[in-house]
Amino acid sequence: MTAELVEIDLAHAGRRVEGHGLQAWFDEAGETLKLALPLIFTQVAQMAIMTTDVIMLGRVGETALASSALGITVFFFCWLFAAGPVAAVAPMIAHILGANPNDRAGVRSVVRMGFWAVTIVSLPLIGLMLFTKPVMLLLHQRPELAAGAGQFTAALCIGLPFSLFYQVLRNFSTALGRPLAPMVVMVAGIAFNFAGDYALIFGHFGMPKLGLTGAAIASASSYTFQFLALLAVVLATPKLRDYRIFRRFFRPHWEKLAEVFRLGMPIGLTMMFEAMLFNSATLMMGTFGAASVAAHQISMNVPSNTFMWPLGIAMASTIRVGLAAGAGDREGVRRAGYTALGLAVLFMAAMSVVLALFPRQIAELYFASDSAQSAEAIALATVFLRVAAAFQIFDGLQVVAALSLRGLKDARAPMWIAGASYWLAGFPVCVLLGFGLHMAGLGIWIGLAFALFVAAVTMCWRFWYLSR
Repeated sequence: MTAELVEIDLAHAGRRVEGHGLQAWFDEAGETLKLALPLIFTQVAQMAIMTTDVIMLGRVGETALASSALGITVFFFCWLFAAGPVAAVAPMIAHILGANPNDRAGVRSVVRMGFWAVTIVSLPLIGLMLFTKPVMLLLHQRPELAAGAGQFTAALCIGLPFSLFYQVLRNFSTALGRPLAPMVVMVAGIAFNFAGDYALIFGHFGMPKLGLTGAAIASASSYTFQFLALLAVVLATPKLRDYRIFRRFFRPHWEKLAEVFRLGMPIGLTMMFEAMLFNSATLMMGTFGAASVAAHQISMNVPSNTFMWPLGIAMASTIRVGLAAGAGDREGVRRAGYTALGLAVLFMAAMSVVLALFPRQIAELYFASDSAQSAEAIALATVFLRVAAAFQIFDGLQVVAALSLRGLKDARAPMWIAGASYWLAGFPVCVLLGFGLHMAGLGIWIGLAFALFVAAVTMCWRFWYLSR
């Protein structure tokens, strides 16, 4: 098939850039942003749901906020483990479309096996989440925080499979050049979650006042709403409906299912290595008291929101790199990856300046009371946010490089790179500075920054090596 025919047929999934020179790079930037902007806003909206919980629980008290932080740690451990096979859906579809733009059966089988994979992994993970309290006690968390975390995850676990089903549909829609639908659904999910939080945490609209449990129920309900809403959009959109993703749903495609797990499990482990380090940081903060955990939760929430922008760019780079790789366009692979890296650096440099200049003002947004414990949490969060300002660019580089490698179906090497960066480099520095040198939370945050620096350098080198 000629390049011209591929470009015409793939117009709905993003135009393949032809030619050389500076104009080709500008064209690639335009195509990447066209795909990335809806993904960015979807990611920001997704974080807004958790940010709503954090802000509203901050009004309930530091103990509720710290308990939710521990519960969220367990939830996202399970979510990330299951999200690996889900993440494999986008690059698999991109390669199929790059090689044969009219292969609807191939795309359908990937989506179908993505749903199968979610079902297979979700059930045991829900069981694990129900044991959050004893797990937290084994990790030497304070009894009142462990009890609150167990209460939180017992209600939140119902939303796990629906959140993952939504991600399968989202990857399908995005790979086909329809990223706006997930964005619209996610924005609606923010309103749904806000109303649920307001009603169930504080007891408005005639609902019971459930506090911490109310926040979990609202989040689980919003995940279910998002899946059902996006499913309705997919079935109502002609170009998506034509793929008939539920046709012969119960027929296995063992080769595709094996590829989903073969590609997806290293992706999941790559994400888990990073997330587990940050989650371990939350657990280490728990040994310093509720104020430290609350400050850490706030400080993590802010860079997590800025991180959504390079993550959206990175998700677009997976599709752009995958399309070029499927078509055998090596120059297109390099151009797509390097363009995404440059866009991420520009944005994260701006965010670094904002966090460095206004850390205390940002931290104060999360608390309504003027208690001594709130003042302590704000002071700690101000210090942590200054460290976050230092690692913004590295955080953007590492995620774009990792997801560009995913577009090349390179999953195992990034997994080992992530393991080494976060656990052989970052974790020892966290322990040494936080506990050995008694720097407490500041030492732990410096260790996190060092881990991201190592990951950024090594992931970027790997992409350069494979695409040179």
